Amino acid sequence: MTLAEQVLQAARARGVMLATAESCTGGLVCAALTEIPGASDVIDRGFVTYSYAAKTELLGVPEAMLRAHGAVSAPVARAMAEGALARSRARVAVAVTGVAGPGASEAKPEGLVHFAAASARGTLHLRREFGPLGRARVRAASVDQALRLILQALEELRGP
Repeated sequence: MTLAEQVLQAARARGVMLATAESCTGGLVCAALTEIPGASDVIDRGFVTYSYAAKTELLGVPEAMLRAHGAVSAPVARAMAEGALARSRARVAVAVTGVAGPGASEAKPEGLVHFAAASARGTLHLRREFGPLGRARVRAASVDQALRLILQALEELRGP
């Protein structure tokens, strides 16, 4: 069973709809999930919010937060996940924002990606530095990490 299939199975077992909010992955997390037949019973929607304007307009990420921290940051990843949760019928939402490359800076190197998963239990955050693997490999690693984070959030929903 693939990781995406595990996510769908876990969401089904809990009766939970999912949403994605993606920047550097450009919709690849949602695509990995919807590639599987029958995914529509647990996938509510995916937001591809590559620009600052999209993050603000579609997810409600405050402009001041984007100016203060930049899109590739923990606060923005959290706000993206929470915004996707608030603007969907999902009970778990995952967000991905990072530098797939090129275009890195010293403060935000190529391969730096922030992830967040929001649910009624709160918001999980994860910072990963994949390194300068190249755009395609950073994006692929990000999809894998985002799916794992969704599984973690779904597991936490099971608890007391």
